[in-house]
Amino acid sequence: MKAVILAGGFGSRLSEATNLIPKPMVEIGGKPILWHIMKIYSHYGINDFIICCGYKQYVIKEYFANYFRHNCDMTVDLSNNTTAVHDNHSEKWKVTMVDTGLNTMTGGRIKRIRKYLDNERFLLTYGDGVADLNITDSIVSHEKSGALLSLTAYKPGGKFGALQIDLNTDKVLSFQEKPDGDRNWVNAGYFVCEPEVFDYIPDNDDTVVFEREPLENIAKSGKMHAFRHSGFWKPMDTLRDNTELNEMWDEGKALWKVW
Repeated sequence: MKAVILAGGFGSRLSEATNLIPKPMVEIGGKPILWHIMKIYSHYGINDFIICCGYKQYVIKEYFANYFRHNCDMTVDLSNNTTAVHDNHSEKWKVTMVDTGLNTMTGGRIKRIRKYLDNERFLLTYGDGVADLNITDSIVSHEKSGALLSLTAYKPGGKFGALQIDLNTDKVLSFQEKPDGDRNWVNAGYFVCEPEVFDYIPDNDDTVVFEREPLENIAKSGKMHAFRHSGFWKPMDTLRDNTELNEMWDEGKALWKVW
């Protein structure tokens, strides 16, 4: 089974880091977050990837085209123009990088990689979120559901302490530190998809946002399944998120490191 990763956006909310590189290439612990996501999948036997590229796609292509140079010790013999790689620790990955357009929305990006999937079930995620998700369990749950698409549902915690106040006296009636957000489940961005998903994305329409009409219509048709995840999940939307993820990695508390 192949894993499709959306990695073509501008990453404008992380502009401090993405003015030179695409957001999936922003590093955690010296490795792009894209690498971390692929390591999660690889841990569960998924080693065939299709990356939907767009903004500064050459950075992603250069990274994988020169993966040995980025990750291994090397000897370059200038006298005869030869290169030897030492201690090869490279992953057994097959990586297909597809130019899905600079301004294409998520639905259009997914539609453009259809020809690389050979009408098969596939996995799908974004290039900016990590989790300790059990990929195998999510696939098994999807198969049992008979759904067209399964998404990972997550209930995030709140960012601030919650107060209940008597508005007449300003007396604090209760305090709860960082309760469960608004108690709604959210899309954590890890999908299992049947090939019929493409039928919900119009042809030749780069402006289609996958999370709008396609997912809304799949849900309305009763063909969407939720795989509830109660472990760790964190998207990297801001510089603060990147800092927190790096701190977790440096302190040995990277809960997404399942490999």
